[in-house]
Amino acid sequence: MSSPTGVRQRKDKKRPTTPNPDSVAATASEKVSEKLSEIVGRVPKRDFRSQHNGSEWDYKLAITIFTILAFITRFWGISHPNEVVFDEVHFGKFASYYLQRTYFFDVHPPFGKLLFAFAGWLVGYKGDFLFENIGDSYITNKVPYVAYRAMPATMGALTVPTVFLIMWESGYSLPACVTAAGLMLFDNAHIGQTRLILLDATLVFFMALSVFAYIRFYKLRHDPFSRKWWKWLLLTGFNLSCVISTKYVGVFTFVSIGVPVLFDLWDLMDINRRQGALSLVDFGKHFAARALGLIIVPFFLYLFWFQVHFSILTRSGPGDDFMTPEFQETLSDNVMSLQSVSINYFDTIAMRHKETKVYLHSHVDKYPLRYDDGRISSQGQQVTGYPHNDTNNHWQVLPHKTLTSEKDQRVKTGDIVRLRHLVTDSILLTHDVASPYYPTNQEFTTVSKEEANGSRYNETLFEIRVDGQKGKQDFKTMSSHFKLVHVPSKVAMWTHTSPLPEWAYKQAEINGNKNVQQASNVWYVDDIPSLPAEDERNKKEVRKVKHVSFLRKYIELQRAMFFHNNALTSSHPYASYPVSWPFLLRGVSFWTQNDTREQIYFLGNPIGWWLASSLLAVFAGIIGADQLALRRGMDALDLRTRSRLYNSTGFFFLTWASHYIPFYVMGRQLFLHHYLPAHLASALVTGALIEFIFNIEPLDPESPPPAGATIKGHRRTLSKPVRERVTTQSLLGSWIATAVVLLAVFWCFMFFAPLTYGKPGLTIDQVVARKWLAYDLHFAK
Repeated sequence: MSSPTGVRQRKDKKRPTTPNPDSVAATASEKVSEKLSEIVGRVPKRDFRSQHNGSEWDYKLAITIFTILAFITRFWGISHPNEVVFDEVHFGKFASYYLQRTYFFDVHPPFGKLLFAFAGWLVGYKGDFLFENIGDSYITNKVPYVAYRAMPATMGALTVPTVFLIMWESGYSLPACVTAAGLMLFDNAHIGQTRLILLDATLVFFMALSVFAYIRFYKLRHDPFSRKWWKWLLLTGFNLSCVISTKYVGVFTFVSIGVPVLFDLWDLMDINRRQGALSLVDFGKHFAARALGLIIVPFFLYLFWFQVHFSILTRSGPGDDFMTPEFQETLSDNVMSLQSVSINYFDTIAMRHKETKVYLHSHVDKYPLRYDDGRISSQGQQVTGYPHNDTNNHWQVLPHKTLTSEKDQRVKTGDIVRLRHLVTDSILLTHDVASPYYPTNQEFTTVSKEEANGSRYNETLFEIRVDGQKGKQDFKTMSSHFKLVHVPSKVAMWTHTSPLPEWAYKQAEINGNKNVQQASNVWYVDDIPSLPAEDERNKKEVRKVKHVSFLRKYIELQRAMFFHNNALTSSHPYASYPVSWPFLLRGVSFWTQNDTREQIYFLGNPIGWWLASSLLAVFAGIIGADQLALRRGMDALDLRTRSRLYNSTGFFFLTWASHYIPFYVMGRQLFLHHYLPAHLASALVTGALIEFIFNIEPLDPESPPPAGATIKGHRRTLSKPVRERVTTQSLLGSWIATAVVLLAVFWCFMFFAPLTYGKPGLTIDQVVARKWLAYDLHFAK
């Protein structure tokens, strides 16, 4: 076991024989000010390995044991259950699409899903099973699901020694390293999430590697531009890229590392640096190197995974509908490209809304005179959205002016047209009357041909608008995604998912949306019912797959991903709020089996989470108390302990805050697993505070007392700091605290293990015993 002295031994210094009190005071004041000016998140300079060559064996033994235990806890019973669990329906399906080379759409970047596809490819799987439903059998469908699950389980297991290495490289004692790694080792949430085909293991693993690589880089700051300096800078950037290429919440890891990098650069600009001032040219080199390693390289690696994504997914698939027609034409076997037909004037067409898939529909029934909220309608003919094919969906395309030649028969995008409802022989229009559900939107209705050709002619004019299209092109079925914009009022035809009341047969509302730019205003022509079979337009030519530049495809996909990610606002029975996560108020039911009374319930280790959350508050209190003591001229901490507390532990606290606080401003669905990266950071804080509370920095006996030194105008006391007087330099206290913490955490892990591993089955009394808080546990009869 290493001793505190071995952990933080200073180099011997020669004590001056006759120190000048004024010079000593000035030097001490300068050192204190310099230390206190360092930002939270800075890792103190020290080369741990060079000071521990004689005592590294205990650390190496400990990390070996933790690694073995991590693999055991993650891989034990990984083949159970042998059926689809929770979100495996999504990420397993995406892996199959990759193996089939079928285009799909997802709101997450491709890196994590590509790893699953790679695992399937390694074992020769072809992706025949599409993970349609929770509970589908892997055995019956011959799916190599253990190979899939082994990928995140391996990364989850390696996260534990990575946490140990973070503490080790930051210079903490062995008990602190063991505590932090132990909280991760026996955490039920991390184990449960990494044993399934889910993305969070990849996210957390590379987040931990990013923190570790940055610490190694920062420790080399006094040896800039050396090979090791470049290696760890680029490795930090690589790991950061992998984090954000897995999920966009990886940007929080960029923030947690970016903040101390900015303060480091600010420090380098200081002309009064202890190591000497840098010229602007040298500072520019430091800035450029960090920009290259932490921004440019990660961004190009991020783009690389999208290039791989596009290169693999070359066939038409379920993701086509999320993309523009131009994008879809780059995919082979695309239905839109194969079935598109040019539309002529006087053709009868059926139009569908791109998002809701309802047809533009009308029938003889009228709008009621008065709506439920008291507003008055026009009592005109109802225009609605209908989900099924019907003759009431047929509309004839009419020109707004007399056609002068046969060439003008073809409808072009950008043309102004009128639409005649065939069954009721009436003309579509919208006017300045509020729609049934949206007082700010316009009502759509139809009027007789006499009215439409008379005083209300202008109200029947609509523009076929295709955003981003250059020049007029043929208006086609399937491939022309357009907005029908009313010429006089400039509103776009729109619908939504809330059905109208019984007077409209629960059909969808059609109204005029004043926000023309809204993406949900888009429609397409599904069919031309009036097109004769022998028409020349039915003769399909062999179409070549078109090429669109990578940058255009990437930008289009990014827009779609951000739009649909922000649209995930609907309620979910297991969604939760960020305020509940640190206290583990509820979990998520992943899988249940009534016959055997087995279930998988996603839940952290309550004792471990509550301890870590409590010590986060303790850390904030310690910092506040120390600042208050300094304001009153009291020195509660020795200088090196304060530096470690503010810089290293502060960096861990910043990492926690960066991965947690931003969720409060998100409007999308949130779940407990979003807290896992922040929980890892809280484990680091916990390990650091175990050392802070139960062990202290040994003083250098050769250092003279800083007599007369001042801190922010206050004279520093000549007596020993408060903490030095009330604590011990022995690691015994730290080891006792670590043992108590890990014993409690291990007991809690074993108690909830049946819910983590899905076996053995629990009786009702056993389930009730585990319902500590608002846990939605399943009670099988």
